[in-house]
Amino acid sequence: MNIFNRLMVVLAFSLAAGGTAHAATSITLHKSPACGCCEKYVDYLRENGFAVKAVNESDMDAIKDRHGVSHVASCHTALVGGYVVEGHVPVAAIRKMLKEKPAIIGISAPGMPLNSPGMGEMKKGTLTIYAVPKGKQEPYVFSVE
Repeated sequence: MNIFNRLMVVLAFSLAAGGTAHAATSITLHKSPACGCCEKYVDYLRENGFAVKAVNESDMDAIKDRHGVSHVASCHTALVGGYVVEGHVPVAAIRKMLKEKPAIIGISAPGMPLNSPGMGEMKKGTLTIYAVPKGKQEPYVFSVE
């Protein structure tokens, strides 16, 4: 049996077992070209199954203003599934948002918390992620990761 036929057999068994292939979730991340922690966060997203398009920006303040997250700002701003992800947000919170589809602008880990992805060792249960509501409402706790 040649390699092509072997691959087809493996694929057939995988599909029969319910193992359908899923496309990676696309995310566009706007960042400063000089920011090392942003690159670490891009790597983190890719390692966790996201298809990341990293875009270097010279004016991150304009990006944050355009997407309504200036008041919960961090170093980078990502767009995924119609939402904004501001800063070093763990993938568990992103997946929760995409699954639940809340009526919000997005989620944020304001500032640059040291216990967040791309900013050192993550410590479970210590990172507060905020929901960014539409309108003039104040951010509120979305999850603790």
